[in-house]
Amino acid sequence: MGDRLPCSDSARDRGDPMFGTASAGNKWVLLEMSGAWGPSAFLESPRIVDPRLGRAIVRRVETERMRIVAIRRPGRRPSVPRWRWFIVDARPGSETVHHGEVASPAEYLDLALDGTDGERSDDPLVAVCAHGKHDQCCAVRGRAATAAIAAEYPEWTWECSHLGGDRFAATMILFPHGLCYGAVDSADEPSAIVRRYTHGRLDNEFLRGRTSLPHAVQAAQYFVRRATGDDRIDALSPVDVRRGDHQIEVVLSGPDGPIGVTLAEHMSDPLHSTCAASVAGRVRQFVMVRMNRVTS
Repeated sequence: MGDRLPCSDSARDRGDPMFGTASAGNKWVLLEMSGAWGPSAFLESPRIVDPRLGRAIVRRVETERMRIVAIRRPGRRPSVPRWRWFIVDARPGSETVHHGEVASPAEYLDLALDGTDGERSDDPLVAVCAHGKHDQCCAVRGRAATAAIAAEYPEWTWECSHLGGDRFAATMILFPHGLCYGAVDSADEPSAIVRRYTHGRLDNEFLRGRTSLPHAVQAAQYFVRRATGDDRIDALSPVDVRRGDHQIEVVLSGPDGPIGVTLAEHMSDPLHSTCAASVAGRVRQFVMVRMNRVTS
């Protein structure tokens, strides 16, 4: 890294847009792994789980096209570990959280991945990346954000392993809707984002997108919310997405009829997307070309 600024500081200095960058995932498996994580929480944390077992757990989950994340409670580590789990369906209209607990990490390998081994929960689940061995920004910014949110919502809040988008630390996902946020530590009150969520509202300034939606739809929703002020979680659902040679046409449902958003894709100047990146690369960004009401 040398004399470079941390990646999240650089991203904020550049004003990197966060919208349209949410980590992709329709279904998620979150497994408690209390302790210090290596660069890969499941494969390189031998004091918590044998790497061979960790690899088998990851392979089984990913084979089912589900996202796997390690979680732990913020603060001091317990002397006796617990092995709690959450299975989330984040697809629009199917949002559910199931949870339970097993006696050892080996039992994670036998979990029913539809969640039926546990109970359904109606509570939100807050996961903030604090994976310091993956990126220092996640350690510094993520732990601060987690502590601030846990002070108000201790039962819902967890530190989690890598979510993607390190330069947007502190990154957070709110389940079951799979709302992916960035730079939440810079919010005046990080817990206010969670509070809005409990009322069916989102914060467009810090929202990266919804994990179950294509990136172009995430970006289109951002622009319409910015123009209309509509912050309802379930508003502006996608009706159609068409990709042309140089533009993407997204149609969203609106309270007064469909709304069309035309997007262009722009590649950024070379940047380091993580603190550990040794080579600068370009990243995709969305630019709105126009917005219009769609008439039949």
